[in-house]
Amino acid sequence: MKHAVHLGLSIGLLLPLVLHADLDAVKSEPNLEKRSKLALDNAIDALKAARTAYGKGDMTQVQSRITEIRDSVQLAETSLQGTGKNPRKSPKWFKRAEIETRDLLRQMDAFDRDMNVADRPLLDPLKAKVQQVHDDLLLGVMEGKNK
Repeated sequence: MKHAVHLGLSIGLLLPLVLHADLDAVKSEPNLEKRSKLALDNAIDALKAARTAYGKGDMTQVQSRITEIRDSVQLAETSLQGTGKNPRKSPKWFKRAEIETRDLLRQMDAFDRDMNVADRPLLDPLKAKVQQVHDDLLLGVMEGKNK
């Protein structure tokens, strides 16, 4: 039993390092469009990890994963902006990111509903950031503006 507890603690301590390492790997992707996709994939993985941590009552990990999600979404946005492409003329990656941020918002809303009412404010700044990125992507695709 001691080994199981020790193993559980070791995995719990390594999880933030693994997720952070994943985001570092994403940052090393030279193709900015692919980097945006990988960053959003990382955001979804971090949200799953946050839900798991919340289920275990590990609020430190929940907060850490929220930060990971925010950083991932920000990286996706800046990566797409860095391409210098007009989202209206080259919509593929911008539309994909818009759809993925919309899905991420839905998943965060479900997580929010599953949380204790007292804990829900933890997600509010993150949801606002993801909503802003989603709206900017949608506007870019619809009007061809790249902020």
